[in-house]
Amino acid sequence: MSPAAEVIMLKNGAGFGGFQPNRISREEILDLLDNNGLTAWFQPVFSRRTGEIFGYEALARVREPRTPPLDIAKLFQRAQEEGIISTLDMVCREHAFCRAAELGFAERNAYLYVNICPATLMHPDHRGGATDRLAEECGIPKERIILEITEQEAIRNYDLFKKSVEYYRRRGYKIAIDDFGVGYGGLKMLSVIEPDYVKVDRHFITDIDRDSFKHNLVDAIATVCHKLGITIIAEGIERPEELETIARFDIDLLQGYLLERPGAILSLRHLAPLVVQGDAGYCPEAPGEACTIGATVKYIEPLSPGQSLMTAHQRFMEDLKLQGIPVVDDQRVLGMLNRMHFLEKQMVGPHGYGFALSAHRAVKDVLGDDFLLVEAATPMEEVVRRIKARRGRHLYDDICVARNGKYLGTVAINALLEAITRKSIQLAKGANPLSGLPGNEFIQRTVATFLQRKVNFDVCYIDIDDFKPYNDYYGFEKGDMVIQRIGRLIVDIVQPGVNDRFRFVGHIGGDDFIVITRPHASQQICRRIIDGLNDLLSEFHGGQECGEGHYYARDRQGQVRKFALLSLSIGIVSTEECSVNSYAELAFLASEVKRAAKQEKGSAIVRNRRSVVKPEEF
Repeated sequence: MSPAAEVIMLKNGAGFGGFQPNRISREEILDLLDNNGLTAWFQPVFSRRTGEIFGYEALARVREPRTPPLDIAKLFQRAQEEGIISTLDMVCREHAFCRAAELGFAERNAYLYVNICPATLMHPDHRGGATDRLAEECGIPKERIILEITEQEAIRNYDLFKKSVEYYRRRGYKIAIDDFGVGYGGLKMLSVIEPDYVKVDRHFITDIDRDSFKHNLVDAIATVCHKLGITIIAEGIERPEELETIARFDIDLLQGYLLERPGAILSLRHLAPLVVQGDAGYCPEAPGEACTIGATVKYIEPLSPGQSLMTAHQRFMEDLKLQGIPVVDDQRVLGMLNRMHFLEKQMVGPHGYGFALSAHRAVKDVLGDDFLLVEAATPMEEVVRRIKARRGRHLYDDICVARNGKYLGTVAINALLEAITRKSIQLAKGANPLSGLPGNEFIQRTVATFLQRKVNFDVCYIDIDDFKPYNDYYGFEKGDMVIQRIGRLIVDIVQPGVNDRFRFVGHIGGDDFIVITRPHASQQICRRIIDGLNDLLSEFHGGQECGEGHYYARDRQGQVRKFALLSLSIGIVSTEECSVNSYAELAFLASEVKRAAKQEKGSAIVRNRRSVVKPEEF
């Protein structure tokens, strides 16, 4: 596919933003079909790397406005219920072809995306040669037509569906999945169709910069598609922050109202290229530090699988420090040539004839599967775990690193060890000496990273109630034990051995802890922390105190009075509900909400639902 080629997409079941659902009769559908009541508009699809229009999506439109407006999605739903979906689908397809031809689309060396409902594809009345006829009449070669199959419809016979798709594939058409992620098929449809394109549904794009769950889902989809060689299209982009986030996933095809709205003509707009420099690896625990493998990557020029083994030999001879050369095809890592193993086995051989025997062999002839490939965002501790699981002779091989499935570079074992050492020293410097948890410096930098990335999160400020009288009554040694045990309790609940970069635990100092979680997860986590504390009360207090539910100790004024057993006051601030621009604002809000929690008797959780109050305004 030429980078300058344009794509036109026909989306039968969507594209009527703002239309309200209404009941559509069979007669209305037939009226539209019989009286040429439909047409096609076009919305550009842009290339992120070049800013040029990569293609156009054709959206079904009514020719004359109606009151109330006609909902196209409802139109197709009713057509399917009435058993006339195949006819409606074909009419829309004809409008897309014909209107594109009228606008001079064929002269633009364009690709045409034609949306086909699965039910239409397998309908007994479906005419297999109709698309061929339309293409010939409009002067559009089959090689530049891509069938876009929506995922929002249930497929009950996957065998028949696969045969139908393969029929078109053999005739030269390409295949795309539309609305990926919101339909019935999901990964099963992906594996059955093996598409050339996947369009991520707008549901996952909307507010992706604010929603960490969507962020991770699209990241995973992009990684899988890149590894499988599938081109990804992100639709529904309406905000600059969404565009910036998507670009980090290396998604090349972009579409949405932010870029350009649909129109009756083929737009000629050109955007500035959106090139996002790769960062050193996402690490909320210690922003800027080398905590993901991507932070230590070094780019090594790869070999292609068809290159001669003598080329690899020459590379190793010219660079004595070179320990490994990755083998990459179309940005996907296929393997790794290790220096020692390559020279010993391929260039020397068991009888000394390896050099002569390898003179005419290609790199692909000697590739094995004994190499380690990891994503750039993988924590270094996880990489170390995977290294330990490798077989003996490959234990010290260089590591291949990819970002979203595309080759990024390599990491030598000694570079990984140095990075881990630096991180350990930095963590030790910034950790609270009593609990070992990240201290104030790391907490502030973590919050700053989340705010900079515009990711919504909840902050839980946890305070042990009346800890000073407890410490004075039971002694500092037992007080320190309580701090350590509660710290460990929080970690076990918030980070139960799961690699979740959006769960952070820090120790502000004294008896104050902080937890960062995804939005809406905080209250459940805090309730579990309080339940865990209740289970520890018999360990923290004597039998008599636990039985009575209180103990007597001196307060801050030196007066002896009754205190309840240890409890927790937790204030929660959600950036999803409060516009927070700095750590100082967040700290102020959290302390105020925690103070409200301390007004309650015993353990309490208070979640902030107020608008932001500036410190100077409070």
